[in-house]
Amino acid sequence: MNEEIKFVKPTTIDKEVSWDKTKTIMSKTDLYGTIEFVNEVFVDVSGYEDYELIAKPHNIIRHPDMPQIIFKILWDNIKQGNQFHAIVKNLAKSGRYYWVISDFEYIRDENENVTKYIARRRSVPQDIITNHIEPLYRKLLQIEQVSGVDASEKYLIGFLEESGVSYADLITNLILDEDKAQQLLQIKEKSPETNIEDRKEQKRGYFSRYFSRD
Repeated sequence: MNEEIKFVKPTTIDKEVSWDKTKTIMSKTDLYGTIEFVNEVFVDVSGYEDYELIAKPHNIIRHPDMPQIIFKILWDNIKQGNQFHAIVKNLAKSGRYYWVISDFEYIRDENENVTKYIARRRSVPQDIITNHIEPLYRKLLQIEQVSGVDASEKYLIGFLEESGVSYADLITNLILDEDKAQQLLQIKEKSPETNIEDRKEQKRGYFSRYFSRD
């Protein structure tokens, strides 16, 4: 008699996956997060073969360093079909990690009900991870381990209120600021005396461009 093989999470290794960070990782899932399709980049970065991923829950690549509250916020938003971006640390089959920012597209039926999720993921600048995301996520994870997810949610709400932004706006602002800084650096290298346009960049459509840079 055939017995179902229980999936065992890889042992974590504190080393980053080496991958082409100009590429976009893609996957499609049903409403419950069950994987239906992954692109070749997903396979290459995660280290799993496509047949190991199909029909598996997407949390097969969830890294234990990730606080649960971030996934709660993520799912609360995508279930409503909201435009939402999250920064996530993923776990490869090798035990190594890779950081990505996710963008979501929704497949809807004739009644406009969401039936599938398409996720696109790109790499995140290291400065954003080191200076902003890792300290916040580490604190949230510590709170969860001691006092539970509800407590970490309250802390996150307070953190965001103090910053005057939502989680989605926080992530967007971090990416925009980093991108703007790189643009300014390139301009200065080419022409130090060039006048710089106002730093306020229109956000609408920004992530569509960000996720189509292949």
